[in-house]
Amino acid sequence: MKNKTLKQRVSTTGLLLVCSVQSVFAALPTPVAPSTAPAAGDWIGLIKGYIKDGGLVLGLAIAVLGFVWVAYLGFAKFNEARQGKAEWAEVGVFGIVGAIVLIFASYLLTEAAGVI
Repeated sequence: MKNKTLKQRVSTTGLLLVCSVQSVFAALPTPVAPSTAPAAGDWIGLIKGYIKDGGLVLGLAIAVLGFVWVAYLGFAKFNEARQGKAEWAEVGVFGIVGAIVLIFASYLLTEAAGVI
């Protein structure tokens, strides 16, 4: 008797889970097309578009890391100058050189985005 009610509870629970999962899958959103928007049915163009978008995101991530790295080193050099371990002229030179490097990196990433 006890074994029969256990089987009924398990089967009822399983049935409820299956019914609830089907309703969750019914409301999935449609995937976002890549920025190049290939024609319908063009799988190669679709894959190329996703690779292009992934490359652009990777380039943006590298640019953000570059900005964070230059900012961290700038704060470190400023702190050294406050403690007397570095000259204030070094902070100025680092700021100028860091700005030039970031502008050049941004230019290269912009050109690369156009080429990809």
